[in-house]
Amino acid sequence: MGRLAQTDGLTDIQREILSTVRGFVDKEIIPVATELEHKDEYPTEIVEGLKELGIFGLMIPEEYGGLGESLLTYALCVEEIARGWMSVSGIINTHFIVAYMLKQHGTQEQKDYFLPRMAAGETRGAFSMSEPALGSDVSAISSKGVREGDGFVLTGQKMWLTNGGSSSLVAVLCRTDEGHAEGTAPHKSMTTFLVEKEPGFGDVMPGLTIPGKIDKMGYKGVDTTELIMDGLRVPADRVLGGETGRGFYQMMDGVEVGRVNVAARGCGVAQRAFELGVSYAQQRSTFGKPIAQHQAIQFKLAEMATKVEAAHALMVGAARKKDSGQRNDLEAGMAKYLASEYCKEVVEDAFRIHGGYGFSKEYEIERLYREAPMLLIGEGTAEIQKMIVGRRLLEEYRLQG
Repeated sequence: MGRLAQTDGLTDIQREILSTVRGFVDKEIIPVATELEHKDEYPTEIVEGLKELGIFGLMIPEEYGGLGESLLTYALCVEEIARGWMSVSGIINTHFIVAYMLKQHGTQEQKDYFLPRMAAGETRGAFSMSEPALGSDVSAISSKGVREGDGFVLTGQKMWLTNGGSSSLVAVLCRTDEGHAEGTAPHKSMTTFLVEKEPGFGDVMPGLTIPGKIDKMGYKGVDTTELIMDGLRVPADRVLGGETGRGFYQMMDGVEVGRVNVAARGCGVAQRAFELGVSYAQQRSTFGKPIAQHQAIQFKLAEMATKVEAAHALMVGAARKKDSGQRNDLEAGMAKYLASEYCKEVVEDAFRIHGGYGFSKEYEIERLYREAPMLLIGEGTAEIQKMIVGRRLLEEYRLQG
């Protein structure tokens, strides 16, 4: 383990968990990640290994069979996993967001039913806000949930579901009938539905279709899908929290935590890019000496290392703020913005250090170069983060009088 991206003040248990995860990444993920990524193959054995380690229940309370760990512990584990292969951290993240939403907002029956199976990795989660005609403009969603008898009927099309095919539980945000009252704000007429389904593609249950995997530039292995609802029936007890009209707040709470996760992914990918760059620079020689001895390369390495360190510090701060029970949308937005931007820059510098070989699929940096852009748009674009941060700063620094 190198000097960069260390975290002070961890407990012995936290250090032991991180050491175990790092060992798993070095032994089970890094050696096979590039081959699986090029094949766009789902990492079944890796996922099974993470289930055995208890990663799927890391933040689920002990009373439900989880480890009951903090957001910081989880984020640091994600950082390690993304260092091995970012797609694997995506498989865990969407599962974790649904588990977090259940823990924070679910009814007691929903917690008792779902959380033990999620902790064991038997039930795997996905969540769905985005639609084909909108991205970060969540208040404009058009999918509907209409009350009918003792339940609801859902209709609409969703987009960009990570784990859409492999999951068995999807938290879906739909518009419900509170919005019919004149003057009701759009975000107050949304409800989160807990949709149980069979894993797979095609017509997975009456009224629900998962068309197939979306072919992506990077972020392969993990399945990213659409979700089409056409008369999908959901019982009333599968409204998250048992009350309609709360969906927007529930989802935003989950996304806030998810942004810390995306920041952690950026930190992990940047760390790996730095490791690859600093290693290659000491092996490759030009003009009679290793390129690491050229000042131009040393300047690159210095800038890369500084960015890795700064992103990690901001991510850790955002996680600790949420763990303390405080609002962290400002810190999470800053961390996600900085970590994703710095990740892209560190990866590109490592790519440049590799020269022509960076363009070859034989070298790991080629995979990282295609993965980094996803972090610029996942869980809200850089522009959305800056908007959130700007608005919060104006709240904090409002002129008096």
